[in-house]
Amino acid sequence: MRVLVIDDDEELAQTVAVGLRRATMAVDVAFDGASGLDRALVNDYDVIVLDRDLPGMHGDEVCARLIAAESRSRVLMLTAASTTDDLIDGLGIGADDYLSKPFDFPVLVARIGALARRAHPLAPPVLRHDDIEVNVARRTAQRGQRLLDLAPKEFGVLELLLAAKGRTVSAEELLERVWDENADPFTTAVKITISRLRAKLGDPPVIRTVAKSGYRI
Repeated sequence: MRVLVIDDDEELAQTVAVGLRRATMAVDVAFDGASGLDRALVNDYDVIVLDRDLPGMHGDEVCARLIAAESRSRVLMLTAASTTDDLIDGLGIGADDYLSKPFDFPVLVARIGALARRAHPLAPPVLRHDDIEVNVARRTAQRGQRLLDLAPKEFGVLELLLAAKGRTVSAEELLERVWDENADPFTTAVKITISRLRAKLGDPPVIRTVAKSGYRI
């Protein structure tokens, strides 16, 4: 799952980003509306966490431009205001959900997960293949009765491969969907992560390398 956080409170934005990464999400951060909009129009994010009260380009305008550009990203609007009118205004301009500051972090993670599932309606909250099960909502994975201790990137790769339902997923797609914008396109990170994931999954092997194409379950 790939998320963009747009908030001019740099300390809050970075804190949220760190927490979401610990929840196995790939996260990019922008500290103003203009740069956030640029990132959102270039990259394919599942969810955009957007502060409404941004200086310069207001969050409402960022949201409106995303809708005009037919962005597929779901927008979770953050605001310090909490009145019914603010809620109606935020949803009225096209936001998919609305959360008042201050918020409980587990609630933020749950809201982002719910929005991501709406962005990909065909992906169920629990993904299965034979004896492998990934609970997307709880961010847990297991094989048979064995709980898998997966690093965030390993979890993200397994989630994406299972959601593909046998389709071959290229290394480029894995890099785009599981890593963030700072990932080096020439890195061996995908290959290394696949190798570690295979080792943790154990036998019989389930991840197949498709020559010159990518990987599939």
